[in-house]
Amino acid sequence: MKKNLSIATSFIIACLISSSSLYAQQKASPPKVSKATVNGNDITINYSSPSKKGREIYGGLVPFDKVWRTGANEATTIELSKDAKIGGVDVKAGKNALFTIPGKSEWTIIINSNAKQWGAYDYDKSKDIGRFKVSSAELDAVVESFAINLADDGTVSIIWDQTQVEFMIK
Repeated sequence: MKKNLSIATSFIIACLISSSSLYAQQKASPPKVSKATVNGNDITINYSSPSKKGREIYGGLVPFDKVWRTGANEATTIELSKDAKIGGVDVKAGKNALFTIPGKSEWTIIINSNAKQWGAYDYDKSKDIGRFKVSSAELDAVVESFAINLADDGTVSIIWDQTQVEFMIK
């Protein structure tokens, strides 16, 4: 009986440790949502928000000139209730992935039809709906937590560390 109790106790402790570890990992890059209604189009952007934590972000943690999931964990998604133009790209209503390729002064924004994927590990360029380029701006202050802000006029701002990029949804 004592041996069974000991095994059960060990199992419970192991479960608690792994669930608290999983909780800590999820909290490290918490899920975030940015929503707005633009010209009658309900738009939702889902992403995970990592923190800088003293790390070099662009050109370090996030390499230049490589496809990035644009946040952490699962691929960032953008969902439209109606067809729209995103940075000049025609996008049908529905949910798509939002990837980026950060550069030193210019980023490529990618709308990809595969919304259900972890990170950019299975990114497939053949599923791109479209791409467009935007300039990046250097901020005066450091932004600790990654953020995607969607304004009521359709401006999408991606902000982290000392970098900001913007594009429009019309």
